[in-house]
Amino acid sequence: MELVPLSRHRKIGTVTETSDVRMAGSENKMNSDYKIVLIRELRDQQVRFTPRNKRSEQADRAEKLLTELDPSKDYPFDFLFYRVTEVRPDAHSMRLIKGEDAVHDLRLFVEDITDSMNLRLEEASEPVHTVEDLSKRFNVSTKTISRWRDQGLVSRRFISEGRKRVGFLHSSVERFVHQNKLRVERGERFSQMSDTERDEIIDRARRLASQGDNLTEVIRQVSRDVHRSVETIRYTIKNFDRKYPSMAVFPEQRDMLSEEDKRALYQQHLRGLSTVMLAKRYRRTRSSIIRILNEQRAMRIRELALDFVASPEFENDSAVDEILADTPNSISPSRKLRAPSGLPAYLASLYEVPLLEPQQEVHLFRKMNFLKYKATKLIDKLDPKAPSVALMDQIEKLYEDALAVKNKVVQANLRLVVSIAKRHVGPTGDLFGLISDGNVSLMRAVDKFDYNRGFKFSTYAHWAIRKNFARSIPDEFKHRERFRTSSEEIFQSREDLRADHLAIEIDQQSRADQIGKILHSLDEREQQIIVLRFGLGKGAEPRTLKEVGEELGVTKERIRQLELRALAKLRTAAEREKIDSPE
Repeated sequence: MELVPLSRHRKIGTVTETSDVRMAGSENKMNSDYKIVLIRELRDQQVRFTPRNKRSEQADRAEKLLTELDPSKDYPFDFLFYRVTEVRPDAHSMRLIKGEDAVHDLRLFVEDITDSMNLRLEEASEPVHTVEDLSKRFNVSTKTISRWRDQGLVSRRFISEGRKRVGFLHSSVERFVHQNKLRVERGERFSQMSDTERDEIIDRARRLASQGDNLTEVIRQVSRDVHRSVETIRYTIKNFDRKYPSMAVFPEQRDMLSEEDKRALYQQHLRGLSTVMLAKRYRRTRSSIIRILNEQRAMRIRELALDFVASPEFENDSAVDEILADTPNSISPSRKLRAPSGLPAYLASLYEVPLLEPQQEVHLFRKMNFLKYKATKLIDKLDPKAPSVALMDQIEKLYEDALAVKNKVVQANLRLVVSIAKRHVGPTGDLFGLISDGNVSLMRAVDKFDYNRGFKFSTYAHWAIRKNFARSIPDEFKHRERFRTSSEEIFQSREDLRADHLAIEIDQQSRADQIGKILHSLDEREQQIIVLRFGLGKGAEPRTLKEVGEELGVTKERIRQLELRALAKLRTAAEREKIDSPE
C-alpha cells in the first residue's frame, strides 16, 4: 500500500491539530455545527458505545451514502439511520430531513467518527492526501480546499507522529473530482492564469479607468473582453494595486466611503456638482452616488428643528383648510408708527412693519406649528436606508413654509427687541450687540410660545429677551471691569457714542461685503462652521456650538477649536486685504 505522508505543519487547512489522542480529547474537538439534532445524537451514541471496527464501517457507509443523496430532496431519518448503522432505530421516526442538511451533517459525522477512532496513518486502507498535497496537485490555494470541504469533499482524521491531522482518502478525492469537474477546472484555471493574461487584464483596466470609468464598470467590461469571471477580474486588479501601489490602476479606490466622505460628497452636490462628475471623482456608479445623496439628505432632514406646540385640532382633518388659509386681514386700520429719533435707517425701517393683531398672531402660530407637526409625521415614515425622494420633497416644503411663517412673526416683533435693548444698554454698552442677542432670544421664543394658553406673544417674548439680557449684561460688565485701567478709558468709550449712526450702519454693510470676500480663505469645513455659528446663510439662524457639532458629527469642543482657528485665519486675511478690524 502506497501512503502519501501527511504534512508536518502544526495547522492544516482550517482544522487545528491536537496532541491529545485519547477518547475524551477527541470528543472535545468534535464538530458542533450540526444542522440536525438527531444526526448529532447518533454521532454521540456511536462514539460512546460502538466498537472501533464498527465505527470504521459506519464512516465508510456514511461516505457512500453521501454520493447517493440529492440535496434538493427530503429523506426520512429512519432511512439515513439504517444506511449508516444497518440497524433499524428503536423509536420509529418519520421526520423528513432536507437533503442539503443531510449532506452537511453526514460529512461532519464521518470526520467525527474517524476522529474518535484514533486511527493511525499506517492503518488506512488506501493512500491519504493532506490539504497541501491537494493544493499542489490541483494548483489551488489551501482556502479553496477548505471551501471544497464545505461543498462535499469528505475529510477524515488520522494520527501522524503523535498528532491528529486532517486527511483525505484517495477514493474520496477522486469521487469529488468526478462529481465536481467544472468546479475543479474553474479553480485550476483561475490559479493558472499566465503573466501575459494578467498584464492584458491590467492594461485593459488602466485604459478604461483613464476614460473615467469606475471600478465596477471596468471589472464588468474587462470580464466580457477576456471571458473571465467578474470575481477573477476584481481579484486580479485589487491584488495588482496592493502589490504595486505606485502603479495602481485605482490608487484612490476605497472599499467603503467614510461618513466624512459622504458628507463632503453631499456638500459638493449642493454646490452644483452633478452626479456624473461625483461618480467619476469618487469612482462609484451613478446609482450608488444617488443612493448616498438621498441617505445624506434624509439624515439632514431628520435633524431639522421641528419642535412644535401640539394642539388637538391638528388631528382634525376638517380644520386643515382653515389652519392653512391666508393670514386674516386687520380689523382696525393699521397706522404707521414713527420710529424713535437717533436710530439708523436699518432699525428705523423695523417700525414700518405693522404689528400683528391678536387673531393674526394666533393664526400664524397655529399655522407654523401645524406645518411642523405634519413634517414630523412624515419624517416618522422616512426610511433612512431607502428614503423616498417624493417624501423628502414634501417634508422640505413643509419646513420651508413653516420657516416663512416664523419669519413673519419675527419681523413683526423686531421693534420689541430694539425697545428693550435701548432700555438695557449702558453708557459704554454696545446697542447693536444687545439687539443681536435679543434677536436670537426672539427667534427661540417664537419656537417655544404656546398660543393655546391665550396670552399675547409680546408678553412672553418680553420676558424671554429680558431674561437673556439679565444673564449676558452682568457678565459683560464684569469682563470690562477686569481690564479697566483709568477714567480716561471711560471717557474715550463715551466719545464713541456720539458717532454718526448712519455712518456706522454704512460701515457695517461694507464690512459684511468684505467678510464675504475673505471667507474664501477658509477651507470648506471652516466656512460651514462660521456660516452656521453666525447665521450668515439666507434665512438662517445662528446656532450654538452643540447644534453645529451635531450637524458636522463632531463634539462642541472640537467646533470651538475649529471656530477659533477659522477666526484667526479671517484676521490674517483681513490684514492681507488691508481691512481694518473693528474697535
